[in-house]
Amino acid sequence: MTDVAPPALRFGAIILAAGASTRMGSPKQLLLLDGQPLVVRAATAALDAGAWPVVVVLGAHAEKIRPVLSRLPVLVVENSAWPEGMAASIRTGITTLGQFSRTLDAALIALCDQPAFSAAVVAQLLAAQSATGRSIVAARYASRQGAPALLLRSHFPALAALTGEAGARELLNGDPAQVTAVELPALAHDLDTPADYDAVKSAP
Repeated sequence: MTDVAPPALRFGAIILAAGASTRMGSPKQLLLLDGQPLVVRAATAALDAGAWPVVVVLGAHAEKIRPVLSRLPVLVVENSAWPEGMAASIRTGITTLGQFSRTLDAALIALCDQPAFSAAVVAQLLAAQSATGRSIVAARYASRQGAPALLLRSHFPALAALTGEAGARELLNGDPAQVTAVELPALAHDLDTPADYDAVKSAP
């Protein structure tokens, strides 16, 4: 009897890009790295990893950020409740995914300000999910799990009900019987301040 490979996981992506970048002093979503705005790099990584659709959630500075995404095959949505925190953007993203497709197996949640985020990172999360069968797979860095993270459809209602600034942190650091962590220490580096940006630009 011939072994049949399991069907590939059908997953959409939510790129969180609604923050005000207060400490950066300008919209960090538009900072250039390797010649691309950070938000474009993140959306492209998700597309290259096989995510469909890719939803980019904007909030603060949406009018400045939206034009740089115009050439990408992504869904751009605005979260009017962005001052509430990350949970509001996750709610907006998961609602948009559900409206676009009722057949998704999972959702990838990613940030736009992690320079180490890439299609290869997403591939590691997908491989861990396939190997373990767990319903949540999250990157682990700085002694806890965080984004990017892959959550199976069974968690969509919980994502749609999130509130507050912490986003999905409790889900990602919850029941170890449900959560698999993938050690990805490079993702601990995000860009919050001009010094963070300068350090990444000057790195070899």
